[in-house]
Amino acid sequence: MVVGDRTLSGEGTTAMASRVSELTGAIRVRVPTLTSIPLPRAVDRRLLNQSWPVTELAPAPAGSGLKPILGDAGAPLIGHSLDFMRFGLEWAFRSYERYGPVTWTSAFGRRIIGLSGPEATQIALVNKDKAFSQEGWKFFIENFFPRGLMLMDFGEHHMHRRIMQQAFTRDRLTGYVGQMGPALREGVAAWAGNSHPRLYWSLKQLTLDVATRVFMGMSSDDDAGAINRAFVDTVRAGTAILRYPVPGGRWAAGLNGRKVLERYFAANLPEKRRTEGVDLFSALCHSTAEDGERFTDADVIDHMIFLMMAAHDTTTITSSAAAYYLAKHPEWQERAREESLALGDDIPDIEALEGLHTLDLVMKEALRLVAPVPSMARKTVKDTEVLGHYLPAGTLVSVNPTINHFAPECWTDPMRFDPERFNDERREDKSHRYAWMPFGGGAHKCIGLHFGTLEVKALLHEMLLAYRWSVPSAYEARWDYVSLPVPVDGLPMRLEKR
Repeated sequence: MVVGDRTLSGEGTTAMASRVSELTGAIRVRVPTLTSIPLPRAVDRRLLNQSWPVTELAPAPAGSGLKPILGDAGAPLIGHSLDFMRFGLEWAFRSYERYGPVTWTSAFGRRIIGLSGPEATQIALVNKDKAFSQEGWKFFIENFFPRGLMLMDFGEHHMHRRIMQQAFTRDRLTGYVGQMGPALREGVAAWAGNSHPRLYWSLKQLTLDVATRVFMGMSSDDDAGAINRAFVDTVRAGTAILRYPVPGGRWAAGLNGRKVLERYFAANLPEKRRTEGVDLFSALCHSTAEDGERFTDADVIDHMIFLMMAAHDTTTITSSAAAYYLAKHPEWQERAREESLALGDDIPDIEALEGLHTLDLVMKEALRLVAPVPSMARKTVKDTEVLGHYLPAGTLVSVNPTINHFAPECWTDPMRFDPERFNDERREDKSHRYAWMPFGGGAHKCIGLHFGTLEVKALLHEMLLAYRWSVPSAYEARWDYVSLPVPVDGLPMRLEKR
């Protein structure tokens, strides 16, 4: 193809693809996804309550005493791919009420078993008979996060996790808190010129800045916008309906985002190999197993991309949800602020952050109401059973914590924001081992959960010192579940300097 005197091939094609990616990326920040465009409530009700023929996933083996899994395939071709993206918790509740804790559905061209509720999820995550592998994640994200820790199984996972754990010791966490404090204070102060931000996007940029500084030992530079966009694109690509790199599509954006991230980390890796610093990147470059084995350059890049994504995406979601509920419940905001003010003006160290009890309660309740990872993928590697139901080998499985977080047998008035439920006097999260599981469970429980907790508390602490924030009394956040939950409107907030 010729445009003027220029042939559009090679570098020209790449440049155009890059421009298309930038344009669609900018649109995604400002425009809701197709699944979250507002429709009349009556239309949403009709879509949500559609009924489809109920069928068995597979007949149970004769004489096994097991029951077949019941479910439905949803709409032709797309199945239920769009339903959870659009309706989130409502669709999950409807499926649970109709089919119970073990069901199946069709999405993304595959049949997927759904496990919900404390008992069913415990069986899959504890995984005593090693019937559930991480292979399920590969279908969704292997093209974008290959060989991330979450995709590894059994012995290999244990070895990589053991090495990586060196980056999350108490001493390391203490150092990270010391590094993140100034970055958070500076970043939060910079919001002062915008009294009506879309808070989610402000938080997302700030958590990326912190992840860049703490995990890589670098300040966020001019590449920050492109890196942030690349992370967004790679995360959202895994649930693309059209799983082919069509220009402007989510799958193509994800593949391009992965290339951007690989180039970024590869360019900085040689320096990290040469010198041993206090950041995570350096730790992964120099960590050595007991048998002398070390991560290859490719291992380090894969782990860094995955950890950077996890560190700033889930932290953004949690801090957004907590800030939203503090805006809706100003009495809790004032209670938390009193504790923060009592610490004085110094940037808090790890012990001070751990002592912010009210923020602990608020954050745990926000994690319950808006689980940052609403589904965990697995795949059966052999025939197995869950609660008397037959699960055939080779089937994708979705382990869903959302139902657990609202189970009436575990939680009092579960739809209500009530941080006191986590107080020592009640501890409703202890009603079942898997009643509250925002960090997953079993061998694959989130390796960075303590880091994430400290960062969210440090961020909210700085917000409490600098501002009061609010939303209109009638405002209710709506979450887009295309991949991880994101507020559809970016969470518009009113900020007032204290």
